[in-house]
Amino acid sequence: MQNKEDFEHLYQVVQKQIQPAYSSYLLLRDNPRASANYTMNGPFETISRDGEFSYTKPKFEADLSAAYLNSIMWMVTKDESHARKSLDILDAYALKLRTIPPTNDAPLLAGLEGFKVVYATEVLRYTYKGISSQQLARITKMITGIFQPVLDTFYHVPAYTNGNWGGIVTKTYMAMAIFLNNEAMYKKAIDFYYNGRDNGTIRNYIDGDTGQIQESGRDQGHCQLGLGALATICEIAYHQGDDLYSALDNRLLKGFEYVARYNLGDDDVPFRKWKDMSGRYNNWPVISSIGRGKFQPVYFMPYHHFVLRKGLSMPYTKMVIEKMGVEDFDRDQPAFGTFLFSGK
Repeated sequence: MQNKEDFEHLYQVVQKQIQPAYSSYLLLRDNPRASANYTMNGPFETISRDGEFSYTKPKFEADLSAAYLNSIMWMVTKDESHARKSLDILDAYALKLRTIPPTNDAPLLAGLEGFKVVYATEVLRYTYKGISSQQLARITKMITGIFQPVLDTFYHVPAYTNGNWGGIVTKTYMAMAIFLNNEAMYKKAIDFYYNGRDNGTIRNYIDGDTGQIQESGRDQGHCQLGLGALATICEIAYHQGDDLYSALDNRLLKGFEYVARYNLGDDDVPFRKWKDMSGRYNNWPVISSIGRGKFQPVYFMPYHHFVLRKGLSMPYTKMVIEKMGVEDFDRDQPAFGTFLFSGK
């Protein structure tokens, strides 16, 4: 999501205290998981969100968030203690972790947490001289041997989940493809985004006429989770020279505007009973008010692209950003968007 020039811009934001991005940075800096003094909960031989090993969930989520956030702190402060902390966590898990059991939530785990692992490792590989070839090999083996197979399994079975899953799996699969320099994996991720027979594609997650989300009848939290994942896919691809943001007449923009509008309190958004790809989620008769108005830090990334890069209009998204203020942490999203996406 960020290249060398982006990180140099972020470093200057910190040095010059450029607002409002700097205020978002302060939230990052003050997050306990972003501290170079963070104390690991793990590592664990087995990690799982559900089932027998569900007790590990909050612990490994915090640990891998710490690896992710410390890698960012290293790049934007040039303080090596953050690089060491990120590497210590990644290498500890690479030495210990043996399996993600095939429970119901395994694809979510591999997607949500695998993204943090890949991002942090990619940053350290190219910027931190303290990472040894043996450490990099161990962490890479963990990525390809433990996280990637879970994502591959998701792609090989018929659609069975709500659409946020497909987006979450694909953002991490695309990040892995870039990390591994695997063109076939990268093309597979792009093809899924456009054409996958799943609820988590740009075509099947967002209605092209209204912007309604496949999960709009479920709750608003999952709508934002899914949109954030799709936006992350687009941002990753954008830095590879591929414009997925504009797919299907800027359909992602329509989805964000729809969700923003409803969550701002507009009761007149159109809604239809959705026929989803799995046939399991067709019975939501009205738009759900569950989680309404609880905004997640997912709006600045697409706003930065569509409005600040491309000059398009996102009036409802703009109102959400103004209402939220600067973006803070979210364990399931890149987050801190006011800071991280303040560049070109």
